Amino acid sequence: MLKNSRNKISSLRLKVQTFFIILANSLFLKPLMFLPFPIMNCYSCPLAVFSCPIGTLQYFIGIGTIPFYTAGVLGSVGSLFGRLSCGWACPFGLIQDLLYKIKIPFFKKRDIPERYGILKYIFLGIVLLAPIFMAIPLFCTICPVGTLEAGIPTILLLGLDINLFFWFKVSILIAIILMMFIFSRPFCKLFCPLGAILGLFNKISGLRLRVDDGCTKCGRCEKVCPMNIKVYERPNSSSCIRCLKCVEECKNISVERPLSKNKPDRVNDDI
Repeated sequence: MLKNSRNKISSLRLKVQTFFIILANSLFLKPLMFLPFPIMNCYSCPLAVFSCPIGTLQYFIGIGTIPFYTAGVLGSVGSLFGRLSCGWACPFGLIQDLLYKIKIPFFKKRDIPERYGILKYIFLGIVLLAPIFMAIPLFCTICPVGTLEAGIPTILLLGLDINLFFWFKVSILIAIILMMFIFSRPFCKLFCPLGAILGLFNKISGLRLRVDDGCTKCGRCEKVCPMNIKVYERPNSSSCIRCLKCVEECKNISVERPLSKNKPDRVNDDI
């Protein structure tokens, strides 16, 4: 049983996120570049370890080949954990979490209603269809993650000339970063194609959330949720990143283990 005091999970999650941001950029692990790890971390980054699953999907679609390997990895991870990697392992997710905590004068914190999450699926469709007609990984050319982790470092390290298109990419990155100060996880909610894919598995994954009959719909879960989900209505929404902040906050929400006959694990039975 998971019995911990309030904020215990958040503390653990921050440590795990920090571990993965270091792991994903550990140059000495270059042999792992063949593995499309389910996080947004550009493989063109000078220190990157894993390949980007979205970049890999676009490449193979662009050359007219079905990306069985990458699709299999994403399908396996999604079936087991849903969007867990978004909440616990993604470096870009950690950056969003940290920037949102910073209070800036005249920047009022606002919520993005969950219904706008449909935009990331529209964006996913464009990302996957564009290579068929353009024969290039379109998303990779403008990806803010790639600009931050690969484009800017490469320019600085090699002293390359900066063209107009690069400034266009930087402007996209700046816009996304500014949104991070106002909205919680805006890239995850509105644009991330990887999160859109993994979110499709949330309702059937091996890791799911369960709301007990004792729920009063007080809204505490929605208030702490970085994705602004009404957990009491849709505990396994495709937007859920499995951060478990709602489980940490409310004793009526628990981690469900579909194959277990025991009661679901709780995080705060002692609260």
